[in-house]
Amino acid sequence: MAMKLAFDGLKDATYQTRDTAIDDVGGFQSVELSVLLCNDDFIRKLNKEWRDEDHATDVLSMSQHVAGLKLPILMLGDIVISVETAARQAEERGHTLLDEIRILMVHGLLHLLGFDHELSEEAEAEMEKEEELLLKSLGWKGKGLIQSAYDTKTDTDLRAENPDGDDLPKDRKREGSLRFYKPKFSYIFCDMDGTLLNSESRISLTNAKALKEALSRGVKVVIASGKARPAVINILQMVDLAGKDGVISQFTPGVFVQGLLVYGRQGREIYRRNLEPDVCREAFIYSREHGIPLIAFCEDRCLTLFEHPLVDSLHTIYKEPKAEIMPSIEDLLAAADIQKIIFLDAAEGVATNLRPYWSEATGARANVVQAVPDMLEIVPPGTSKGSGVKMLLDHLGVAPKEVMAIGDGENDIEMLELASLGIALSNGSEKTKAVANVIGVSNDEDGVADAIYRYAF
Repeated sequence: MAMKLAFDGLKDATYQTRDTAIDDVGGFQSVELSVLLCNDDFIRKLNKEWRDEDHATDVLSMSQHVAGLKLPILMLGDIVISVETAARQAEERGHTLLDEIRILMVHGLLHLLGFDHELSEEAEAEMEKEEELLLKSLGWKGKGLIQSAYDTKTDTDLRAENPDGDDLPKDRKREGSLRFYKPKFSYIFCDMDGTLLNSESRISLTNAKALKEALSRGVKVVIASGKARPAVINILQMVDLAGKDGVISQFTPGVFVQGLLVYGRQGREIYRRNLEPDVCREAFIYSREHGIPLIAFCEDRCLTLFEHPLVDSLHTIYKEPKAEIMPSIEDLLAAADIQKIIFLDAAEGVATNLRPYWSEATGARANVVQAVPDMLEIVPPGTSKGSGVKMLLDHLGVAPKEVMAIGDGENDIEMLELASLGIALSNGSEKTKAVANVIGVSNDEDGVADAIYRYAF
């Protein structure tokens, strides 16, 4: 019915498809059109193959018409619709999935009939008008896809007052492409432990898929973690998110070891901060005397003084580099520059003994931070994950308004405050949740995926 109405409106006219002209639309005995419903992965592959754009979209139109070929059948082409994306848009716009698929089908059909909103503002207005006409004539709910992209009341009022769009924010101007294709944020900064990782220190398939979706839409995902870079790479490799086209590699930006190691463009180190040797020596002596295991983080290495199950767990569970056991305190001090030290103990021991002692013992020489209950971290003063994120944004030339950040621990507070939208997961500390713009679901409920789908696009 949509096709019939579209043809009735264009009979005896000549119009252009993207590549070819169709003459005398009434001169065919029949018309062939296919509509394919698929998922995001499939439509992303089509975008990559046919448009050289590596991201998912809601609808694609692929013309099959060949000008000058005398056939009784008009081979109009294919409309491909991602049901996954359609479902998210339907929820966002407050109507049913069927309504959204109808809207996308009309949009795709008009592209096959020669309308193209990306050519100019005039072409966009023409296609928008035709979408509205077809939907109303068919009695179908919802606005056309173009109008839906500008469907907030504020934007509508602004456009009425500023028809040229000169005073609208840049991402609200009609620039030849729909708002849907422009994510709300250019960057997502994401913590690892307690955030991207669940309570078993794994990335769920749901979270992994959400990160891939963000990447496919052109959003850059940057890890900001207390972990060392090799640990993050190892974990993300398990869900096919490490490497050239993934979230992390040796050649991507990132903030690691609580902001003490920051890597910028091409993965090159732009900042490093080390603990004072006397603080390290005191920590090593304390570890020996009290039998409390510790790990010294030295760029891509982890060093310790004696074997302990908790030391092993940092490698087997948290995927940090396997700790090298040094024969003496002096050997450990001489082995490499140390960025931070982690004491490992039961949560009660950290809260009642380690944290009070070291908060006083370090004084102004170091800071004590805690990302998880059973670990206490000693880091250089005046540094934090948030300061590392700020440094990286300055290096990349990215404004905080372009950033969404997700975290859970007290070490994420500055990062969440810095970002335009700071999201604390419900399993996070009360201090972190108090400063967040939004409190999301927990890390065991795929909190990162939920945040991405709700707020990033």
